[in-house]
Amino acid sequence: MTEIKDSIDVAPLGALIFQSITHGQLTFFDIILHIKSFLEENPQAEYSLVIGTDSQERKKDNKRFAHLVTAVVVHRKGHGGKYFWHKEKPVEIHSLREKIYAETLASLDLARTFVPILKNHLNGHSLRFHLEIHVDVGEFGDTREMIKEIVGMVTGNGFVAKTKPEAYGASYVADKHT
Repeated sequence: MTEIKDSIDVAPLGALIFQSITHGQLTFFDIILHIKSFLEENPQAEYSLVIGTDSQERKKDNKRFAHLVTAVVVHRKGHGGKYFWHKEKPVEIHSLREKIYAETLASLDLARTFVPILKNHLNGHSLRFHLEIHVDVGEFGDTREMIKEIVGMVTGNGFVAKTKPEAYGASYVADKHT
């Protein structure tokens, strides 16, 4: 873990606390090590690395807040996986669009930090994993008109976007902990 911390500015990352059903409470750096270990258990396998955020809207003092939960899922194709989640402080929102943007930006922010650190910690080993950002928008419901712009935001940042019903990282895993 020391080499991870030495390679980046850890101040904002050190405060991130994740939860795991299997491992309990973990730091950002702990989940990097758990995922690295999981990937190295079977280096020939194919993996999906998924980051997705969902939120639960709540009201307080006539204001609307989104309680964001971001999930990090590592799935070994055909052989199970692990996931971790992080609850963020509530953010004030004014519309569904603002809520979806907050969720998507939370996933993108984590991915932009997480992926380079994980790759660096794998010491150049090119384990086969596909990164996907799962967004909580789909063809049915109120978010259908936002699909192009949200997917464009994700792909414009260099990531693959998955929408409902394929966006299980946001619509199932993160949603489970909101």
